[in-house]
Amino acid sequence: MEQCHIDIEGCRIAYEKAGDGAQPVIVMHGWGCRATTMRIPAEAALTPGTTVYNLDLPGFGDSPEPEKVWGIGDYADIVEAFCRRLGIERPVLMGHSFGGRIAIILASRMPVAKLILIDAAGIKPRRSLRYYIKVYSFKFAKRVLPSLVGRSRAEGIIDRWRGKAGSSDYAAASPKMRAIMSRVVNEDLRHLLPSIAAPTLLIWGERDTATPIADARLMEKKIPDAGLVSYPEAGHYSFLDRPAQTQAVIKSFINA
Repeated sequence: MEQCHIDIEGCRIAYEKAGDGAQPVIVMHGWGCRATTMRIPAEAALTPGTTVYNLDLPGFGDSPEPEKVWGIGDYADIVEAFCRRLGIERPVLMGHSFGGRIAIILASRMPVAKLILIDAAGIKPRRSLRYYIKVYSFKFAKRVLPSLVGRSRAEGIIDRWRGKAGSSDYAAASPKMRAIMSRVVNEDLRHLLPSIAAPTLLIWGERDTATPIADARLMEKKIPDAGLVSYPEAGHYSFLDRPAQTQAVIKSFINA
């Protein structure tokens, strides 16, 4: 794949490009990943009739972090601007996990040829009492600590606390990307699913604990033209657990 980059609205977007077909395919990775993570599904989408654009989303890979704390809508806006700049119309959208969130928004508001969601995020999970105790403890600390130890020291304490209590993705992120992650994971996109008109392929691992198979079944039910392919022994990275099957399914769907 050819390594490329483009400057759009103050953002430098790195991406891989392959093929010269008439049908564009936009590939978007999950949180904490980069374009190279998506090589297996991206190469599956590469046929004589397609051109594949495999993105490093802002804040990941070789694409710098956004200047501000973005929500998922901001990520969708920059991908849509990427399409306009390159003259991409009616793309096939493919997104894994966090990239699936972006794909859901785009497919609900712009013409899309097809949609492929792989272990996609977008359904806000039901939270336990323990989760809400932790959240409100953070909020209480953010309000009280600055008056006790000063704003600068309080921010450091709270950030370290969150890093220890949060997920590995959260702990590995920079302060700005942590703020972005906290914002996007609480955005529920299920209300957008019925407005997706494009034929949709759902690929899922039945042992996915990050975006459980129940999310896939809900998406299959809510998206008008959707079909689900699931792997019994695969997890959140189902395309890595079952590469051959995933490539075959994607090729068949795109060529249909």
